[in-house]
Amino acid sequence: MRLNEVAHNLFIIEEGKQSFPATKSKYPPYYGERKYGNLREWIPYRSKFAAMVMNGYMPQIMNDWKVLYLGAASGTTLSHFSDIFDDGMIYAVEYSAKPFSKLLKLAMERKNIIPILRDASKPLEYSGIVEKVDFIYQDVAHREQIKIFTMNSNIFLKTNGCGLIMVKARSIDSTAEPQDIFNDVIGDFSSNFKILKTGNLEPFHRDHIFIHLVKG
Repeated sequence: MRLNEVAHNLFIIEEGKQSFPATKSKYPPYYGERKYGNLREWIPYRSKFAAMVMNGYMPQIMNDWKVLYLGAASGTTLSHFSDIFDDGMIYAVEYSAKPFSKLLKLAMERKNIIPILRDASKPLEYSGIVEKVDFIYQDVAHREQIKIFTMNSNIFLKTNGCGLIMVKARSIDSTAEPQDIFNDVIGDFSSNFKILKTGNLEPFHRDHIFIHLVKG
């Protein structure tokens, strides 16, 4: 087994003909992933961030960053973020009560997660909880994905702060061609942000792209 460190506490494990990401973690498996010593497998079919890493892109991040995570769901990706941002703080916003109940248990175990049961499209409702952040990560299957990210970044993202949004074409328009939607989304973001990188998440997630951007 070979290890390639790509970020703080984030590795690519090469095992025979297989390779997959993993985070260094003192915690037990959280969602059925395998544990290799102190490394937790990060399954790309369960996490769009892991899929992006498997496709060869890793944004520059710092382990002491303050992070706003929009659409944290039950905490699969969040659990790995907690490993990476081990000296930072993650504000995890989720609207649905069922996945939030599992996320809440994760937050009780991890000291760097603040769970927030709120609608990400209404950022003023949690503006008294979330401070200015260095990084916004969004994975929200919503028709107004662009608006949600823009509103939150206007309130919470520091100047020169970074964002990463996972865009799901079918949630925006189920009848249009995904590439047409992606082109429109990238064009919309380009008017307010500097686009650092875009890319698809195939074969792990169909009709998705990631957009890595910075607030000027």
